[in-house]
Amino acid sequence: MGLDLLETDQGKQRFKEAEAILGWSVPEVCREDENRFSQTNYTQPCLYVVAAILSDLLVAKGLQPDLVAGHSLGEYVALYTAQVFDFESGLRLVQKRSLLMSQASDGKMVALMGFDRDQLNQAVDTTDGVVLANDNHAGQVVISGAPAAVDTVLGQIKVKRGVKLNVGGAFHSPLMAAAEADYATVLDTVDFRPAQVPVVSNVEPIPSTDPAILRARLIQQMTGPVRWRETALVFAEQGVETVMEVGPGKVLTGLVKRTCKTMGLTNINSLASLPD
Repeated sequence: MGLDLLETDQGKQRFKEAEAILGWSVPEVCREDENRFSQTNYTQPCLYVVAAILSDLLVAKGLQPDLVAGHSLGEYVALYTAQVFDFESGLRLVQKRSLLMSQASDGKMVALMGFDRDQLNQAVDTTDGVVLANDNHAGQVVISGAPAAVDTVLGQIKVKRGVKLNVGGAFHSPLMAAAEADYATVLDTVDFRPAQVPVVSNVEPIPSTDPAILRARLIQQMTGPVRWRETALVFAEQGVETVMEVGPGKVLTGLVKRTCKTMGLTNINSLASLPD
């Protein structure tokens, strides 16, 4: 992942800057260390750095988005692309976020596919200790919370498929409140600038360029939901014709397609995928 970016001057420079901050090499982890890469305190910085470099290369080609958004960690790349903070500040935030999330160990997350949404909402609303953490599209969500509460909800609904996520904590739920408070102290040290293009945040998918609003929403993201289905609808409402997913994989364009079936989709995940 991202190793072809070493062929560019921008990639070499960013990887060097990242190593000075992280104390380890992103290309080395991506190339040789599957065990470390699978750990969230390594995965998140790697994803941020690679996506940020690809974003830089797109901007260098004169491509400027009309609107930006990111799914969970991806919101940091969106904010960087909108020039809300610089590369180093974003990476330091991601580093702190990933460490806090790697230390969480008191929750459970389960992805659900194929269910009755009204039935699910009722079960979640009437069960303490569990929330809808990711609303990805009409037929795919993630619930998060205390293990017993998550199991209670699962026992009350019919689901075509449920997959327990390999995470230690109940991310995007109130169980992350202590981590959110710790994270907020680091966030306060970063200068947020007005966004150069509107940002659609996870917890409140209303486009904004206001740095105070974007900062508050980023704090809330630790305990709040990822409202990606609504984000895709905002794209359509704002007249977006093509969604460009920047970074490894093609998951987000797939999710957008399920909500906005006629939306144009492009994936930028390597040097070869960059437009001429």
